[in-house]
Amino acid sequence: MKEIYGNTLGLKASEQSRLRNTYRRRVSPHEIVSPELARHLTELSRETNRQVGVLLNRKGEIEYVVVGNAHKLELPDIGRARAGQVRLRGLRLVHTHLKSEPLTKDDLTDLALLRLDMVAAVGVGDTGLPGVLHYAHLVPENGTGDFWSVTTLPDVHDSQPDVLDTLEALEEELNRKAAARTVSGRDKAILVAVCLNGNRAQAEASLAELKELARTAGVEVIDSVLQMRREADPRYLIGRGKLEDLNLRSMQAMADVLIFDKDLTPSQGRHISEATSLKVIDRSQLILDIFAQRAQSAEGKLQVELAQLKYRLPRLVQSDTSLSRLAGGIGGRGPGETKLEIDRRRARDRINHLEKRIDALSREREVRRAQRNRRELPVISIVGYTNAGKSTLLNAITGSEVLAENKLFATLDPTSRRLRFPQEREVIITDTVGFIRDLPKDLVAAFRATLEELYDADLLLHVVDASDPSRDEQVQAVENILDSLDLMQKPRLMVWNKADLLTPEEVGSLLRTSGGVAISAASREGLAALLAKADTTLFAEGASRNLGVVTRDASHTHGTIGFDEAPSEEPLEDAEEPTQNLGAA
Repeated sequence: MKEIYGNTLGLKASEQSRLRNTYRRRVSPHEIVSPELARHLTELSRETNRQVGVLLNRKGEIEYVVVGNAHKLELPDIGRARAGQVRLRGLRLVHTHLKSEPLTKDDLTDLALLRLDMVAAVGVGDTGLPGVLHYAHLVPENGTGDFWSVTTLPDVHDSQPDVLDTLEALEEELNRKAAARTVSGRDKAILVAVCLNGNRAQAEASLAELKELARTAGVEVIDSVLQMRREADPRYLIGRGKLEDLNLRSMQAMADVLIFDKDLTPSQGRHISEATSLKVIDRSQLILDIFAQRAQSAEGKLQVELAQLKYRLPRLVQSDTSLSRLAGGIGGRGPGETKLEIDRRRARDRINHLEKRIDALSREREVRRAQRNRRELPVISIVGYTNAGKSTLLNAITGSEVLAENKLFATLDPTSRRLRFPQEREVIITDTVGFIRDLPKDLVAAFRATLEELYDADLLLHVVDASDPSRDEQVQAVENILDSLDLMQKPRLMVWNKADLLTPEEVGSLLRTSGGVAISAASREGLAALLAKADTTLFAEGASRNLGVVTRDASHTHGTIGFDEAPSEEPLEDAEEPTQNLGAA
């Protein structure tokens, strides 16, 4: 006996019998619904005062009969939420609307999320006869933001479109779109930002930075979403309506990943993933992935692995208990240590092992720094926001060939070079850290050994991208980090890079208000003035390393900080020969 799905409570035996007899009916594969089936459904609907629907396959056979209430009906479980990107479900929903109203948002959402062939609603007339016919089907990505096409026929007896031809053309177009999407071979992502403080401009700048992070990670960004909220949703971070729209957009655009600008709690990440069937990552996870791609040295790889393990440990989940082992003996029978517990224990053991190795590397760094300090060569450290042009500046003034790309966190490898000033004074210049907002604290803790390099610097060159609209926020972020590390008392020189992208009036105003030196590391403009200013600042009274030593405190590793080049000092005898740079500049 065929089952009736949905709200069957209170139905008479005769009504249930007529509903079961619905399974015997057939319609042509080429029509949405036959007038005979439509009349049968509307008569049942008027008699029971409930919506009645059927799910038809492409042969015109009825596979499910569903009963709802006066306003909607709940579809049975017909499989997982996403049937596929290029194929539809193979089922179309035909149901009744008691007041002949158009398709509802629930109808259209079911169409998209279940990837049904079609959804149709037959209006119930005053006498129980079928009237108006509303129907809709999905449409491929079209640039207009439309997810479906909705059509209305005044009467169910009017000429209907050929269902099989329509579906064949639709799946062919979906297949063509999917083939075009897979040419790049990269993950397709939708970026999601949430503004909770009401500052839309700041949120848009953060979203633009997230886009650059995604580009650096090798992800193809196909869309971005910004939602203004008073407070974050504890379950999904964004609103449920926005999540539903995001789900529809991701299905139409065939996205693989959702990247959130805010850090997600483990439960939020899990709930969003369950609701969308997509890979969900947040800003911290994206940055960790970039570091994993860019780390080349053995030390850098250890530090990134440590940060990833600390990030993932609270996010380990257990989907079932079938892999738990059974303990033996009296009082010990039953579930033993589960696979989740084993995974967590192994992660903690690995974290302890990595921390010990990094501590050993930190001690080795101290020995190398002590050897360098005995040579009494001043140290200049280049700091600044990521992608401000620090590596390009190092190449320009030392003639090096350090990797420099227009990407965030282009390199993580250590770089130290000798540099000779015009007065035949030699210094060591180090390309050290690249800062960024909201960097994972676990990553900061993992790179604590490299942070100690800054305490030995005699001069900090704070490189700023003068052409970036968010330069003031970036400067403030860097200074907040330096302050948290007790480094604000060190001599600092502001270096406004990419000044060639500004007008002379803008450059003059910038120097008058903020001081420093304006340069273009790419075109080598202003390097002579920079070196002269650095020479004066470094060897001025009170700036020498012999006049004071900053107390180190490795506990100052909190805050938001990133690393373009994790500093690991090269042996001085292996560094490049000193070069006279003023002539070249």
